[in-house]
Amino acid sequence: MSEDGARTIRAGRRTVEIHRPGKVLLPGDGGAGRPREYTKGDLVDYYRAVAPFMLPHLRGRPLMLERYPDGPDGPRFMQKNTPDHYPEWITRVEVAKEGGTVCHTVCDDQATLLYLVDQAAFTLHRWLSRTTAVDRPDRLVFDLDPPGDDFAPVREAAFLLAELLDELRLPSAPMTTGSRGLHVVVPLNGRQDFDEMREFAHDVAGFLAAAHPGRLTTAARKKDRGGRLYLDVQRNAYAQTAVVPFTVRARPGAPVAAPFAWSQLDDPELHARRWTVADAVEQARTDPWAGIMSRPRALGPARRRLNALRG
Repeated sequence: MSEDGARTIRAGRRTVEIHRPGKVLLPGDGGAGRPREYTKGDLVDYYRAVAPFMLPHLRGRPLMLERYPDGPDGPRFMQKNTPDHYPEWITRVEVAKEGGTVCHTVCDDQATLLYLVDQAAFTLHRWLSRTTAVDRPDRLVFDLDPPGDDFAPVREAAFLLAELLDELRLPSAPMTTGSRGLHVVVPLNGRQDFDEMREFAHDVAGFLAAAHPGRLTTAARKKDRGGRLYLDVQRNAYAQTAVVPFTVRARPGAPVAAPFAWSQLDDPELHARRWTVADAVEQARTDPWAGIMSRPRALGPARRRLNALRG
């Protein structure tokens, strides 16, 4: 560690300097056995350990960076454009937007991941498509957004959604968000465009909500939800993002968006903030999504099955 408190880390072929590693970025949550607070150095150590499990979900995808230079009580910056001062070895991709382009950061290696943490960008959001085909998504995401902090409606909705996706013969993988709900991710073969994917996701959510109108809704406005869980499919669109598996959320206790196996949905201890920086790497080592992301599907057959169910 240098005299100014900086810490130098070797990451592959690169060297990354971590400035002010002792700076507190997240408060503790008061839980037994957990640190009272998390420093930038703590987050760097976590991301170094989880990188082998996280990078496959990051490589080749445009990112939106959620930055908290002074922790969650300070200003939040949602950063899309890559600043000029970022090292030249960090991958960038220029993509079209209305009226111009955006130069997004792409995290292809551990050195980039640690550099972003040094920039207090410890919450990462990814596109559902890759830089090689930005208009062809290979991930579909259902966001189960409960009306409050009670996890029971989330668990119930996840069971119902998993059952329907199985009937449509689509592989799916659940993940805590580190906030309140769950994401359910479906791997696609990347041959459909965003409009086709979003229409399909909307129809799946609508079918499920119609079957359980007292518990589920697709109403985007909170005042129209009536205390029901919101099946959110809005992320399934060009330039929209979803939180990256294993990313840290800006909440007390440093909860993590953690993949888990469907068999863990029955665990009474499961909730949206079940895993934190303290134990998410242990969860990652269980390989909870084993084989699922390597089994992408086309939407055509699933669409035909859904249409048959809808009559």
